Amino acid sequence: ADFTPQKHTNRETQRGWRSIAISEEGRMGCSFSGLNALYDAVNGGGDVWINDNRFRIVRQLGEGGFAYVFLVKEVLTDSTSSVGGGVAKKFKDPSHVSDDGTYAMKKVLIQNTEQLELVREEIRVSSLFSHPNLLPLLDHAIIAVKGSPEQSWKHEAYLLFPVHLDGTLLDNAKVMKAKKEFFSTSDVLQIFRQLCAGLKHMHSLEPPYAHNDVKPGNVLLTHRKGQPPLAILMDFGSARSARKQIRSRSEALQLQEWAAEHCSAPFRAPELWDCPSQSDIDERTDIWSLGCTLYAIMYGVSPFEYALGESGGSLQLAIVNAQIKWPAGPNPPYPEALHQFVTWMLQPQATVRPCIDDIIIHVDKLIAKFSR
Repeated sequence: ADFTPQKHTNRETQRGWRSIAISEEGRMGCSFSGLNALYDAVNGGGDVWINDNRFRIVRQLGEGGFAYVFLVKEVLTDSTSSVGGGVAKKFKDPSHVSDDGTYAMKKVLIQNTEQLELVREEIRVSSLFSHPNLLPLLDHAIIAVKGSPEQSWKHEAYLLFPVHLDGTLLDNAKVMKAKKEFFSTSDVLQIFRQLCAGLKHMHSLEPPYAHNDVKPGNVLLTHRKGQPPLAILMDFGSARSARKQIRSRSEALQLQEWAAEHCSAPFRAPELWDCPSQSDIDERTDIWSLGCTLYAIMYGVSPFEYALGESGGSLQLAIVNAQIKWPAGPNPPYPEALHQFVTWMLQPQATVRPCIDDIIIHVDKLIAKFSR
């Protein structure tokens, strides 16, 4: 798959119903979208419309819960195929235009008002960011649908993204682990530096935004000949304003419950597992996840998943106590400076954890030291 679908807790079969597309008068201001034989398209044939632009489904790339990801190709007519026509005319950044007209389309089946609000929020937050190391949302539409009585969803969302067919860092790690391969020290640092650049953009907004789910499954890699892989952070379904004042036990429990649903456990910061009743949460929750991700770029797994595999026990305890063990790495092994860098980010006390600017200064020094 080229990127991981949005998380949902249930799964639903898709059969025996017809969809009737109508415009949704929502705060996102989506224009009318028509769907022509969507479920024929899902099964190999037919077209999908996102606003005024038509796409042919090539194949399914992935699915999860109520979200499906497809490789789609824009269908251009005589009127749209002129220079600047088609969906490309909507893009602010010309680099987002696909050379061959292919894109990734995420379709989300929306069952209730809460899910509808989550998708709208993902669209709103995605539109705040513009950076080469953050996956851009190119176009979107939310439509109301009417189908058979047993159908449980009332809306569908269509989100259009650039396609990256080399997969995620997680996909690549699985392949490399099977071959007993490792990234070079230089590539580790270059991939990590790009993630830092994307996060700095988010953390520099006013107010700052936290991604809240930085992990290998949310990092797209594109391999480039003679260059380090291009790394792009994606999936802003959990991104929120980073700074939150916690002033009661109920507020702390509410944050923990939200984090349990939106932040992947092996990469979740200690303060999101056990939140004090009097605390200030900020964007350094992402720095913890970034440290876990740097470890995973090196060794293909989060540090706390590795620690549990070695000695068992509780994931939460391993995280809260920052129990880090180092696997046998490449030969020769990674420099000790890289291990120290990870440990610096994985400080259980958020108040002494570095911020993204500190991380970037340090990684640039390491790149200068260990570059080819």
